[in-house]
Amino acid sequence: MIIDQLANAGQYYGLGARIEAALRYLQDTDFNSAVPGRCDIDGDQVYAMVQEYDSKPKVEGFWEAHRKYLDVQYVAAGVEHMGYAPAANLLAGAYQQENDFIKLEGDGEFFLLREGYFCILAPQDAHMPGMAIDQPKPVKKVVVKVLL
Repeated sequence: MIIDQLANAGQYYGLGARIEAALRYLQDTDFNSAVPGRCDIDGDQVYAMVQEYDSKPKVEGFWEAHRKYLDVQYVAAGVEHMGYAPAANLLAGAYQQENDFIKLEGDGEFFLLREGYFCILAPQDAHMPGMAIDQPKPVKKVVVKVLL
């Protein structure tokens, strides 16, 4: 897992052309006027999902991980708690190939994902996104899916 400010994204271009494309998209897009939905960057190899939601209490959250894609999650507005745990430390449910999703159970840590920050989550990085810090608050987030 990587956590950093979007201003430092160029330091991570060397991780691969698709990750670079994801980070450049985040750097080059004005999300103030972006509407929720999917945006293809490079077809199914790299695409973004703009989301607007209220963060939710941790009791409503669940751990997830992916196999085919890694996530670059960027908070364009607001702040949330992001859960993180090594997927190997959690009990995995069945893999849902059609949507590249594994639900997991167990415990992990939480960190603040603030406006202007991104995190890169690889398949070994179980995560619980969208959690409220104290009370639910509005968040605008962009999740870029990068095919491995």
